[in-house]
Amino acid sequence: MSFALHIAFRNMEVSPAAETLVRQRADELQHFASRISACRVVMDCVHRQNHVGRQYFVHIDLTLPGSTIVVNRDGGNDHVHDDLQVAIRDAFDSARRQLQDHAHRQDGAARRHAAI
Repeated sequence: MSFALHIAFRNMEVSPAAETLVRQRADELQHFASRISACRVVMDCVHRQNHVGRQYFVHIDLTLPGSTIVVNRDGGNDHVHDDLQVAIRDAFDSARRQLQDHAHRQDGAARRHAAI
């Protein structure tokens, strides 16, 4: 991994398994954007009132030259993000899609500039 990765846990115990998964998924993002300079991941756990269990939120900030990509993933009112690994997967899938969109926009702008 050639970029700075910062991982934080809020309102929950540090999970080595979650940290390992985040490191693997962050490393995979380089396939879609090799110019990532920093990645900050915050995992937060909220105890829901009137509901059993917890809900996990994953926030990702990716720093690229000239731009930042921000991902805020929560499961809404459903129980999808009762599992931290699912919340991490969904957040990184969203980050991958945003990186791909960013790369397509950059390629299009480069082509338009080269044609001028």
